[in-house]
Amino acid sequence: MKTNNKTSQSIGFVGAGNMGLPMLKNLIKQGYEVKVYDINPKITKKLEKDKIKSVNNLRGIANSNFIISILPDTNDVENVFNERTGINSYLKPGTIVIDMSTISSKSAIEIGKTLQKIQVDFLDAPVSGGVKGAQNAKLSIMVGGKKDIFKKSINILNCFGKNVIYAGKSGMGQIFKMCNQIMVGSHIQAMCEAFALCKSKGGNLNLLRETLMGGSANSWMLENLGNQVIDKNDQAGFRIDLQLKDLRLASEAAFESGVPLPGLSLVQTLYLESRAHNEGKNGNQSLFKTYDRMTNQK
Repeated sequence: MKTNNKTSQSIGFVGAGNMGLPMLKNLIKQGYEVKVYDINPKITKKLEKDKIKSVNNLRGIANSNFIISILPDTNDVENVFNERTGINSYLKPGTIVIDMSTISSKSAIEIGKTLQKIQVDFLDAPVSGGVKGAQNAKLSIMVGGKKDIFKKSINILNCFGKNVIYAGKSGMGQIFKMCNQIMVGSHIQAMCEAFALCKSKGGNLNLLRETLMGGSANSWMLENLGNQVIDKNDQAGFRIDLQLKDLRLASEAAFESGVPLPGLSLVQTLYLESRAHNEGKNGNQSLFKTYDRMTNQK
């Protein structure tokens, strides 16, 4: 779905990291006028070399019709959307803010309430699909907030991926993302366990993967990360540190609701073991290293 007059919908983009950069490039490809702010001056210089409009402070993007942010953690988003250190006092009424970071649902709700007081609308719209999904505009996007604001924003969201889901009220996009990450972690764990058992018996892991992909055990993780596990490839598409952050958010939300999630606790512990071995910057599929240590296999 495309807008008729994209040049009239200016976008201020906050965060040009591994995910943000390909996402904002996709906006530009679709004809949107985009100005970018990143706290890292090295990234800003690279944007200028790529002839992408950048500014050196948040105020430089505040006059946009839409503000999109994708940042590492809750405190980063909170630092952007407040009056003291952030952008709030410069935003004009009628602006739509779309935060695509993965953060606390409680914080997303509070940010939305604060922005509403200055007549600025807010959507929490975390994404799934990693850097590859961002590059290919094939992200899954889970959106919380007012439904009419979601409808006003759908053309922009479609620039990042076509699987755009309206999850419900403010903060619900984050809850959907937490549920996604619980299953992501559990699927990687299950894959590493199956491979560890097969390897201990001298089985062919490539043949095992092909077999599992043909049956009810198949998963996105098996299809996309199975070969990396077999090849001992720990290259980061989505880092263990970020996986742990997402699992922590899910654990905190579960605690708030009094919901016991023992599987979540287990996979979180296993990833903490990885980070204890200085593997936090590795890809989340490299949980296989924890299983190598536990099973004494290489």
